[in-house]
Amino acid sequence: MSAGLGTVPAQQTYLDVGQGNRVFDSLYDEPLPPLSRDCPAWQEEVMRRADSAPAEIVPGLLQEELRGSDVMALYRGESSCALGGVPGIGFGPADQKYFEDLDLSLARVRALVRSLRHGEMLIAIARPTGRSGDPLPIGVAARGFDGNLISDSTRTAGYVLSTDVAPTILGWLGIPVPSQMSGQAIHTTGSVDAAAIESLGARMAVIGSRRGPVIGLAIGIWVAALALAVLLGRAGWAGPAARVVGLSVIYMPLVLLLGAALEAGEGVEQALVALGSPLLAVATLAALGGYRALAAASGITVLAYALDAIAGSPLTALSLLGPNPGLGVRFYGIGNELEAMLGVLIAGGTGAALAGFAPRLAPRRCAATFLVVGLACAVVFAAGRFGADVGAAIVFPVGAAVAAAVVAGWHWQRAWLVVAVPVGVLALLAAIDLATGANAHLTRSVLDAGGLGSLADVAQRRLQLSAHSFMRPILAAFL
Repeated sequence: MSAGLGTVPAQQTYLDVGQGNRVFDSLYDEPLPPLSRDCPAWQEEVMRRADSAPAEIVPGLLQEELRGSDVMALYRGESSCALGGVPGIGFGPADQKYFEDLDLSLARVRALVRSLRHGEMLIAIARPTGRSGDPLPIGVAARGFDGNLISDSTRTAGYVLSTDVAPTILGWLGIPVPSQMSGQAIHTTGSVDAAAIESLGARMAVIGSRRGPVIGLAIGIWVAALALAVLLGRAGWAGPAARVVGLSVIYMPLVLLLGAALEAGEGVEQALVALGSPLLAVATLAALGGYRALAAASGITVLAYALDAIAGSPLTALSLLGPNPGLGVRFYGIGNELEAMLGVLIAGGTGAALAGFAPRLAPRRCAATFLVVGLACAVVFAAGRFGADVGAAIVFPVGAAVAAAVVAGWHWQRAWLVVAVPVGVLALLAAIDLATGANAHLTRSVLDAGGLGSLADVAQRRLQLSAHSFMRPILAAFL
Protein backbone atom coordinates (compact mmCIF):
# COMPACT_ATOMS: atom_id res chain seq x y z
CA MET A 1 0.00 0.00 0.00
CA SER A 2 1.37 3.42 -0.92
CA ALA A 3 1.89 5.51 2.20
CA GLY A 4 1.04 8.78 0.44
CA LEU A 5 1.86 11.11 -2.41
CA GLY A 6 5.59 11.41 -2.01
CA THR A 7 7.19 11.32 1.43
CA VAL A 8 4.53 12.21 3.99
CA PRO A 9 4.37 12.08 7.82
CA ALA A 10 2.83 9.00 9.38
CA GLN A 11 -0.20 10.98 10.53
CA GLN A 12 -0.84 12.08 6.92
CA THR A 13 -1.00 8.41 5.91
CA TYR A 14 -3.60 7.80 8.63
CA LEU A 15 -5.53 10.91 7.52
CA ASP A 16 -5.55 9.64 3.92
CA VAL A 17 -6.87 6.28 5.12
CA GLY A 18 -9.64 7.90 7.15
CA GLN A 19 -10.73 10.38 4.49
CA GLY A 20 -10.44 8.07 1.48
CA ASN A 21 -8.93 10.87 -0.58
CA ARG A 22 -5.58 12.64 -0.83
CA VAL A 23 -3.66 15.35 -2.65
CA PHE A 24 -0.04 16.44 -2.81
CA ASP A 25 1.23 18.29 0.25
CA SER A 26 2.11 21.26 -1.96
CA LEU A 27 -1.61 21.85 -2.63
CA TYR A 28 -2.35 22.65 1.02
CA ASP A 29 -1.82 26.20 2.24
CA GLU A 30 0.12 25.01 5.28
CA PRO A 31 2.01 21.91 6.46
CA LEU A 32 0.40 19.24 8.60
CA PRO A 33 0.39 20.45 12.23
CA PRO A 34 2.23 18.22 14.72
CA LEU A 35 -0.05 15.83 16.58
CA SER A 36 -0.85 17.13 20.06
CA ARG A 37 -2.41 15.50 23.09
CA ASP A 38 -5.53 17.59 22.53
CA CYS A 39 -7.02 15.43 19.77
CA PRO A 40 -10.17 17.56 19.09
CA ALA A 41 -8.08 20.75 18.76
CA TRP A 42 -5.68 18.99 16.37
CA GLN A 43 -8.60 17.70 14.31
CA GLU A 44 -9.95 21.25 13.99
CA GLU A 45 -6.58 22.45 12.66
CA VAL A 46 -6.53 19.58 10.19
CA MET A 47 -10.05 20.44 8.98
CA ARG A 48 -9.07 24.07 8.35
CA ARG A 49 -6.01 22.89 6.43
CA ALA A 50 -8.13 20.52 4.33
CA ASP A 51 -10.45 23.37 3.33
CA SER A 52 -7.50 25.07 1.62
CA ALA A 53 -6.92 22.18 -0.81
CA PRO A 54 -8.58 22.24 -4.27
CA ALA A 55 -10.38 18.96 -3.60
CA GLU A 56 -13.16 17.49 -1.49
CA ILE A 57 -10.91 16.47 1.39
CA VAL A 58 -12.93 15.53 4.50
CA PRO A 59 -10.69 14.32 7.36
CA GLY A 60 -12.41 11.65 9.46
CA LEU A 61 -14.99 10.92 6.73
CA LEU A 62 -14.82 7.19 7.46
CA GLN A 63 -15.75 7.86 11.07
CA GLU A 64 -18.64 10.11 9.99
CA GLU A 65 -20.06 7.40 7.74
CA LEU A 66 -19.72 4.75 10.46
CA ARG A 67 -21.45 6.92 13.01
CA GLY A 68 -24.20 7.86 10.54
CA SER A 69 -24.90 4.16 9.92
CA ASP A 70 -25.06 3.25 13.64
CA VAL A 71 -21.85 1.27 13.51
CA MET A 72 -19.98 0.99 16.80
CA ALA A 73 -16.49 2.46 16.42
CA LEU A 74 -13.79 1.92 19.05
CA TYR A 75 -10.34 3.50 18.70
CA ARG A 76 -7.31 2.22 20.58
CA GLY A 77 -4.46 2.64 18.06
CA GLU A 78 -1.98 5.41 17.32
CA SER A 79 -3.99 6.27 14.21
CA SER A 80 -7.11 7.04 16.28
CA CYS A 81 -6.96 10.82 16.17
CA ALA A 82 -6.16 11.00 12.44
CA LEU A 83 -8.97 8.54 11.62
CA GLY A 84 -11.42 10.95 13.20
CA GLY A 85 -12.08 9.15 16.46
CA VAL A 86 -11.19 9.75 20.05
CA PRO A 87 -9.06 6.98 21.63
CA GLY A 88 -11.07 4.59 23.79
CA ILE A 89 -14.48 6.07 22.93
CA GLY A 90 -17.16 4.41 20.84
CA PHE A 91 -20.06 6.04 18.95
CA GLY A 92 -23.55 4.76 18.26
CA PRO A 93 -25.47 1.82 19.71
CA ALA A 94 -23.77 -1.55 20.12
CA ASP A 95 -24.93 -3.08 16.86
CA GLN A 96 -23.85 -6.27 15.14
CA LYS A 97 -21.69 -4.10 12.88
CA TYR A 98 -18.62 -2.58 14.48
CA PHE A 99 -15.26 -1.07 13.60
CA GLU A 100 -12.19 -1.32 15.79
CA ASP A 101 -8.80 0.37 15.40
CA LEU A 102 -5.95 -1.45 17.15
CA ASP A 103 -2.17 -1.37 17.55
CA LEU A 104 -0.97 -4.97 17.31
CA SER A 105 2.17 -7.04 17.05
CA LEU A 106 2.55 -9.43 14.12
CA ALA A 107 2.03 -12.38 16.46
CA ARG A 108 -1.26 -10.89 17.67
CA VAL A 109 -2.33 -10.33 14.06
CA ARG A 110 -1.75 -14.02 13.34
CA ALA A 111 -3.85 -14.97 16.37
CA LEU A 112 -6.69 -12.67 15.28
CA VAL A 113 -6.68 -14.16 11.77
CA ARG A 114 -7.16 -17.63 13.25
CA SER A 115 -10.03 -16.41 15.45
CA LEU A 116 -11.99 -14.51 12.77
CA ARG A 117 -15.67 -15.42 12.61
CA HIS A 118 -17.91 -15.49 9.55
CA GLY A 119 -18.57 -11.98 8.26
CA GLU A 120 -15.55 -10.44 9.99
CA MET A 121 -12.69 -8.68 8.21
CA LEU A 122 -9.18 -7.88 9.41
CA ILE A 123 -7.03 -5.32 7.55
CA ALA A 124 -3.43 -5.25 8.76
CA ILE A 125 -1.13 -2.41 7.65
CA ALA A 126 2.51 -1.95 8.64
CA ARG A 127 3.13 1.13 10.75
CA PRO A 128 4.17 4.06 8.50
CA THR A 129 7.50 5.63 9.39
CA GLY A 130 7.06 8.91 7.52
CA ARG A 131 10.69 8.72 6.39
CA SER A 132 10.23 7.65 2.77
CA GLY A 133 7.68 7.07 0.06
CA ASP A 134 8.21 3.31 0.07
CA PRO A 135 4.99 1.26 0.01
CA LEU A 136 3.81 -0.42 3.22
CA PRO A 137 3.00 -4.12 3.60
CA ILE A 138 -0.75 -4.71 3.84
CA GLY A 139 -2.85 -7.83 4.19
CA VAL A 140 -6.58 -8.56 4.30
CA ALA A 141 -8.15 -11.57 5.97
CA ALA A 142 -11.82 -12.07 5.10
CA ARG A 143 -14.16 -14.28 3.16
CA GLY A 144 -13.39 -13.94 -0.56
CA PHE A 145 -9.92 -12.47 -0.08
CA ASP A 146 -7.76 -15.30 -1.35
CA GLY A 147 -5.40 -13.76 -3.90
CA ASN A 148 -3.12 -10.81 -4.56
CA LEU A 149 -4.63 -7.50 -3.46
CA ILE A 150 -5.66 -5.08 -6.21
CA SER A 151 -8.09 -2.19 -6.72
CA ASP A 152 -9.42 -0.08 -9.57
CA SER A 153 -7.17 2.69 -8.27
CA THR A 154 -4.02 0.73 -9.07
CA ARG A 155 -4.96 -2.00 -11.56
CA THR A 156 -1.66 -3.57 -10.53
CA ALA A 157 -1.77 -6.92 -8.74
CA GLY A 158 -0.08 -6.63 -5.36
CA TYR A 159 -0.54 -2.86 -4.96
CA VAL A 160 -3.30 -0.70 -3.45
CA LEU A 161 -3.55 2.91 -2.28
CA SER A 162 -4.07 4.28 1.22
CA THR A 163 -7.31 5.82 -0.03
CA ASP A 164 -8.68 2.35 -0.92
CA VAL A 165 -8.94 1.21 2.71
CA ALA A 166 -11.98 3.30 3.73
CA PRO A 167 -14.14 2.28 0.70
CA THR A 168 -13.21 -1.35 1.42
CA ILE A 169 -14.40 -1.07 5.03
CA LEU A 170 -17.63 0.72 4.10
CA GLY A 171 -18.38 -1.76 1.32
CA TRP A 172 -17.85 -4.71 3.67
CA LEU A 173 -20.29 -3.19 6.19
CA GLY A 174 -22.85 -2.47 3.47
CA ILE A 175 -22.50 1.32 3.75
CA PRO A 176 -22.58 3.43 0.55
CA VAL A 177 -19.24 5.05 -0.30
CA PRO A 178 -19.55 8.88 -0.37
CA SER A 179 -18.47 10.77 -3.48
CA GLN A 180 -15.75 12.61 -1.53
CA MET A 181 -13.79 9.35 -1.36
CA SER A 182 -11.66 8.84 -4.45
CA GLY A 183 -10.39 5.42 -3.39
CA GLN A 184 -11.75 2.15 -4.76
CA ALA A 185 -12.61 -0.99 -2.83
CA ILE A 186 -9.82 -3.53 -2.51
CA HIS A 187 -10.38 -7.01 -3.94
CA THR A 188 -8.16 -9.90 -4.99
CA THR A 189 -7.00 -11.40 -8.25
CA GLY A 190 -5.48 -14.81 -9.00
CA SER A 191 -3.82 -16.67 -6.18
CA VAL A 192 -1.41 -15.29 -3.61
CA ASP A 193 2.05 -15.05 -5.21
CA ALA A 194 4.42 -13.52 -2.68
CA ALA A 195 7.46 -14.06 -4.91
CA ALA A 196 5.87 -12.14 -7.80
CA ILE A 197 4.93 -9.25 -5.51
CA GLU A 198 8.45 -9.13 -4.06
CA SER A 199 9.96 -9.16 -7.55
CA LEU A 200 7.62 -6.40 -8.71
CA GLY A 201 8.36 -4.37 -5.58
CA ALA A 202 12.11 -4.78 -6.00
CA ARG A 203 11.93 -3.54 -9.60
CA MET A 204 9.70 -0.57 -8.76
CA ALA A 205 11.97 0.35 -5.87
CA VAL A 206 14.95 0.91 -8.20
CA ILE A 207 13.20 2.61 -11.13
CA GLY A 208 13.38 6.10 -9.65
CA SER A 209 17.00 5.87 -8.53
CA ARG A 210 18.20 4.07 -11.68
CA ARG A 211 16.80 6.46 -14.27
CA GLY A 212 19.56 9.02 -13.85
CA PRO A 213 22.55 6.66 -13.83
CA VAL A 214 21.30 4.67 -16.84
CA ILE A 215 19.65 7.30 -19.06
CA GLY A 216 21.78 10.27 -17.96
CA LEU A 217 25.08 8.41 -18.38
CA ALA A 218 24.16 7.22 -21.87
CA ILE A 219 23.08 10.66 -23.08
CA GLY A 220 26.20 12.20 -21.53
CA ILE A 221 28.44 9.75 -23.39
CA TRP A 222 26.64 10.38 -26.69
CA VAL A 223 26.77 14.16 -26.36
CA ALA A 224 30.48 14.03 -25.44
CA ALA A 225 31.21 11.81 -28.43
CA LEU A 226 29.29 14.19 -30.68
CA ALA A 227 31.23 17.16 -29.33
CA LEU A 228 34.52 15.38 -30.02
CA ALA A 229 33.40 14.54 -33.55
CA VAL A 230 32.59 18.19 -34.17
CA LEU A 231 35.73 19.62 -32.56
CA LEU A 232 38.35 17.06 -33.51
CA GLY A 233 36.97 15.24 -36.51
CA ARG A 234 37.37 15.98 -40.17
CA ALA A 235 34.92 18.09 -42.12
CA GLY A 236 31.69 16.21 -42.68
CA TRP A 237 31.81 14.16 -39.48
CA ALA A 238 29.37 16.36 -37.58
CA GLY A 239 26.31 15.45 -39.70
CA PRO A 240 26.64 11.64 -39.50
CA ALA A 241 27.54 11.85 -35.79
CA ALA A 242 24.45 13.97 -35.08
CA ARG A 243 22.26 11.48 -36.95
CA VAL A 244 23.69 8.57 -34.93
CA VAL A 245 23.04 10.41 -31.66
CA GLY A 246 19.53 11.37 -32.78
CA LEU A 247 18.59 7.80 -33.67
CA SER A 248 20.22 6.55 -30.45
CA VAL A 249 17.83 8.70 -28.43
CA ILE A 250 14.92 7.32 -30.48
CA TYR A 251 16.01 3.72 -29.90
CA MET A 252 16.65 4.29 -26.17
CA PRO A 253 13.02 3.52 -25.06
CA LEU A 254 13.17 0.29 -27.09
CA VAL A 255 16.38 -0.82 -25.39
CA LEU A 256 14.92 0.09 -21.97
CA LEU A 257 12.00 -2.21 -22.75
CA LEU A 258 14.53 -4.97 -23.43
CA GLY A 259 16.22 -4.22 -20.09
CA ALA A 260 12.90 -4.73 -18.29
CA ALA A 261 12.38 -8.04 -20.11
CA LEU A 262 15.86 -9.25 -19.11
CA GLU A 263 15.38 -8.05 -15.50
CA ALA A 264 18.88 -6.61 -15.90
CA GLY A 265 20.96 -5.05 -13.16
CA GLU A 266 22.01 -1.41 -13.27
CA GLY A 267 25.39 -2.07 -14.90
CA VAL A 268 23.87 -4.26 -17.59
CA GLU A 269 21.18 -1.69 -18.35
CA GLN A 270 23.81 1.04 -18.58
CA ALA A 271 25.78 -1.01 -21.12
CA LEU A 272 22.62 -1.94 -23.06
CA VAL A 273 21.54 1.67 -23.46
CA ALA A 274 24.95 3.29 -23.94
CA LEU A 275 26.13 0.74 -26.54
CA GLY A 276 23.02 -0.98 -27.86
CA SER A 277 21.18 2.16 -28.95
CA PRO A 278 24.09 3.54 -31.06
CA LEU A 279 24.63 0.12 -32.66
CA LEU A 280 20.98 0.01 -33.72
CA ALA A 281 21.30 3.59 -34.99
CA VAL A 282 24.38 2.81 -37.09
CA ALA A 283 22.76 -0.33 -38.53
CA THR A 284 19.60 1.57 -39.46
CA LEU A 285 21.50 4.39 -41.11
CA ALA A 286 23.61 1.90 -43.06
CA ALA A 287 20.54 0.05 -44.31
CA LEU A 288 18.27 3.00 -45.09
CA GLY A 289 19.73 6.42 -44.45
CA GLY A 290 18.05 9.81 -44.38
CA TYR A 291 14.41 10.21 -43.43
CA ARG A 292 13.79 6.51 -44.03
CA ALA A 293 16.14 5.66 -41.19
CA LEU A 294 14.33 8.13 -38.93
CA ALA A 295 10.98 6.63 -39.91
CA ALA A 296 12.20 3.07 -39.27
CA ALA A 297 13.68 3.86 -35.85
CA SER A 298 10.55 5.71 -34.75
CA GLY A 299 8.24 3.03 -36.12
CA ILE A 300 10.09 0.12 -34.52
CA THR A 301 10.16 1.79 -31.09
CA VAL A 302 6.48 2.81 -31.19
CA LEU A 303 5.42 -0.61 -32.53
CA ALA A 304 7.26 -2.42 -29.72
CA TYR A 305 5.37 -0.48 -27.07
CA ALA A 306 2.08 -0.83 -28.97
CA LEU A 307 2.43 -4.62 -29.08
CA ASP A 308 3.34 -4.67 -25.39
CA ALA A 309 0.21 -2.62 -24.59
CA ILE A 310 -2.06 -4.79 -26.75
CA ALA A 311 -0.68 -7.96 -25.16
CA GLY A 312 -1.29 -6.57 -21.67
CA SER A 313 2.35 -7.22 -20.78
CA PRO A 314 3.88 -5.65 -17.63
CA LEU A 315 7.17 -4.84 -19.37
CA THR A 316 6.27 -1.24 -20.19
CA ALA A 317 5.36 -0.54 -16.57
CA LEU A 318 8.65 -2.10 -15.45
CA SER A 319 10.85 -0.18 -17.88
CA LEU A 320 12.78 2.83 -16.60
CA LEU A 321 10.46 5.12 -18.55
CA GLY A 322 7.35 3.42 -17.16
CA PRO A 323 5.60 4.53 -13.97
CA ASN A 324 6.87 6.77 -11.19
CA PRO A 325 6.30 4.59 -8.11
CA GLY A 326 8.26 6.99 -5.91
CA LEU A 327 5.22 9.27 -5.83
CA GLY A 328 3.04 6.41 -4.61
CA VAL A 329 0.36 7.12 -7.19
CA ARG A 330 1.46 5.94 -10.62
CA PHE A 331 0.40 2.34 -10.13
CA TYR A 332 -2.66 2.86 -12.36
CA GLY A 333 -0.93 3.98 -15.54
CA ILE A 334 2.27 4.60 -17.49
CA GLY A 335 4.23 7.74 -16.64
CA ASN A 336 4.01 10.98 -18.59
CA GLU A 337 7.66 10.86 -19.70
CA LEU A 338 7.14 7.86 -21.98
CA GLU A 339 3.86 9.27 -23.26
CA ALA A 340 5.64 12.51 -24.22
CA MET A 341 8.48 10.68 -25.99
CA LEU A 342 6.11 8.46 -27.97
CA GLY A 343 4.03 11.50 -28.93
CA VAL A 344 7.10 13.01 -30.58
CA LEU A 345 8.07 9.73 -32.26
CA ILE A 346 4.57 9.19 -33.68
CA ALA A 347 4.31 12.64 -35.25
CA GLY A 348 7.98 12.85 -36.26
CA GLY A 349 8.12 9.27 -37.50
CA THR A 350 4.99 9.71 -39.63
CA GLY A 351 6.44 12.86 -41.18
CA ALA A 352 9.76 11.11 -41.82
CA ALA A 353 7.96 8.19 -43.48
CA LEU A 354 6.04 10.53 -45.76
CA ALA A 355 9.20 12.47 -46.65
CA GLY A 356 11.29 9.35 -47.19
CA PHE A 357 8.87 6.96 -48.86
CA ALA A 358 6.16 9.19 -50.42
CA PRO A 359 7.69 12.63 -51.07
CA ARG A 360 5.19 13.48 -53.84
CA LEU A 361 2.03 12.52 -51.96
CA ALA A 362 -0.66 15.20 -52.11
CA PRO A 363 -0.91 17.42 -49.00
CA ARG A 364 -4.46 16.29 -48.24
CA ARG A 365 -3.41 12.65 -48.27
CA CYS A 366 -0.44 13.48 -46.06
CA ALA A 367 -2.82 15.17 -43.63
CA ALA A 368 -5.10 12.14 -43.67
CA THR A 369 -2.11 9.89 -42.95
CA PHE A 370 -1.18 11.95 -39.88
CA LEU A 371 -4.76 11.75 -38.60
CA VAL A 372 -5.16 8.00 -39.16
CA VAL A 373 -1.83 7.13 -37.53
CA GLY A 374 -2.34 9.56 -34.65
CA LEU A 375 -5.87 8.39 -33.86
CA ALA A 376 -4.94 4.71 -34.11
CA CYS A 377 -2.03 5.23 -31.71
CA ALA A 378 -4.28 7.25 -29.39
CA VAL A 379 -6.73 4.37 -29.08
CA VAL A 380 -4.03 1.72 -28.55
CA PHE A 381 -1.95 3.66 -26.03
CA ALA A 382 -4.87 5.21 -24.15
CA ALA A 383 -6.31 1.73 -23.72
CA GLY A 384 -2.88 0.74 -22.40
CA ARG A 385 -3.12 3.59 -19.82
CA PHE A 386 -0.16 5.56 -21.20
CA GLY A 387 0.10 8.97 -19.58
CA ALA A 388 -1.20 7.89 -16.16
CA ASP A 389 -4.51 6.53 -17.51
CA VAL A 390 -5.56 8.33 -20.73
CA GLY A 391 -3.01 11.10 -21.34
CA ALA A 392 -2.22 9.52 -24.71
CA ALA A 393 -5.83 10.15 -25.77
CA ILE A 394 -5.15 13.89 -25.50
CA VAL A 395 -1.53 14.30 -26.61
CA PHE A 396 -1.48 11.96 -29.61
CA PRO A 397 -4.65 13.32 -31.33
CA VAL A 398 -3.51 16.92 -30.73
CA GLY A 399 -0.15 16.15 -32.35
CA ALA A 400 -1.82 14.44 -35.29
CA ALA A 401 -4.35 17.25 -35.77
CA VAL A 402 -1.70 19.98 -35.65
CA ALA A 403 0.53 18.10 -38.12
CA ALA A 404 -2.41 17.53 -40.46
CA ALA A 405 -3.43 21.19 -40.26
CA VAL A 406 0.10 22.39 -41.06
CA VAL A 407 0.64 19.96 -43.95
CA ALA A 408 -2.75 20.68 -45.53
CA GLY A 409 -2.29 24.43 -45.15
CA TRP A 410 -5.50 24.90 -43.23
CA HIS A 411 -6.42 28.39 -42.12
CA TRP A 412 -6.18 29.26 -38.44
CA GLN A 413 -9.97 29.55 -38.29
CA ARG A 414 -10.13 25.77 -38.51
CA ALA A 415 -8.03 25.45 -35.37
CA TRP A 416 -11.15 24.26 -33.53
CA LEU A 417 -10.54 20.87 -35.18
CA VAL A 418 -7.34 20.54 -33.14
CA VAL A 419 -9.44 20.81 -29.98
CA ALA A 420 -12.32 18.71 -31.27
CA VAL A 421 -10.25 15.65 -32.20
CA PRO A 422 -8.93 14.79 -28.68
CA VAL A 423 -12.32 15.63 -27.14
CA GLY A 424 -13.92 13.17 -29.54
CA VAL A 425 -11.39 10.48 -28.67
CA LEU A 426 -11.94 11.03 -24.94
CA ALA A 427 -15.71 10.80 -25.43
CA LEU A 428 -15.27 7.55 -27.36
CA LEU A 429 -13.10 6.07 -24.61
CA ALA A 430 -15.61 7.15 -21.95
CA ALA A 431 -18.44 5.50 -23.91
CA ILE A 432 -16.44 2.26 -24.22
CA ASP A 433 -15.62 2.42 -20.51
CA LEU A 434 -19.28 2.86 -19.53
CA ALA A 435 -20.40 0.07 -21.87
CA THR A 436 -17.83 -2.39 -20.53
CA GLY A 437 -17.95 -1.30 -16.87
CA ALA A 438 -14.15 -0.98 -16.81
CA ASN A 439 -14.34 1.90 -14.27
CA ALA A 440 -11.39 3.88 -15.64
CA HIS A 441 -9.79 6.70 -13.67
CA LEU A 442 -10.79 9.30 -16.28
CA THR A 443 -14.47 8.32 -16.26
CA ARG A 444 -14.60 8.30 -12.46
CA SER A 445 -12.95 11.71 -12.29
CA VAL A 446 -15.57 13.25 -14.59
CA LEU A 447 -18.80 11.36 -13.88
CA ASP A 448 -18.25 11.01 -10.12
CA ALA A 449 -16.83 14.50 -9.66
CA GLY A 450 -20.00 15.78 -8.02
CA GLY A 451 -20.58 18.81 -10.24
CA LEU A 452 -18.79 21.56 -12.11
CA GLY A 453 -17.20 22.82 -8.90
CA SER A 454 -15.42 19.51 -8.38
CA LEU A 455 -14.30 19.43 -12.01
CA ALA A 456 -12.89 22.91 -11.51
CA ASP A 457 -11.00 21.56 -8.47
CA VAL A 458 -9.48 18.86 -10.69
CA ALA A 459 -8.35 21.46 -13.21
CA GLN A 460 -6.94 23.68 -10.46
CA ARG A 461 -4.99 20.77 -8.94
CA ARG A 462 -3.43 19.87 -12.28
CA LEU A 463 -2.47 23.47 -13.05
CA GLN A 464 -1.01 24.05 -9.59
CA LEU A 465 1.04 20.87 -9.75
CA SER A 466 2.27 21.74 -13.24
CA ALA A 467 3.32 25.20 -12.09
CA HIS A 468 5.00 23.69 -9.03
CA SER A 469 7.06 21.44 -11.29
CA PHE A 470 8.85 24.48 -12.73
CA MET A 471 10.14 25.32 -9.25
CA ARG A 472 12.38 22.21 -9.27
CA PRO A 473 15.67 23.28 -10.90
CA ILE A 474 16.52 19.98 -12.59
CA LEU A 475 13.02 19.43 -13.91
CA ALA A 476 12.79 23.05 -15.05
CA ALA A 477 15.96 22.58 -17.10
CA PHE A 478 14.49 19.51 -18.81
CA LEU A 479 11.18 21.27 -19.43
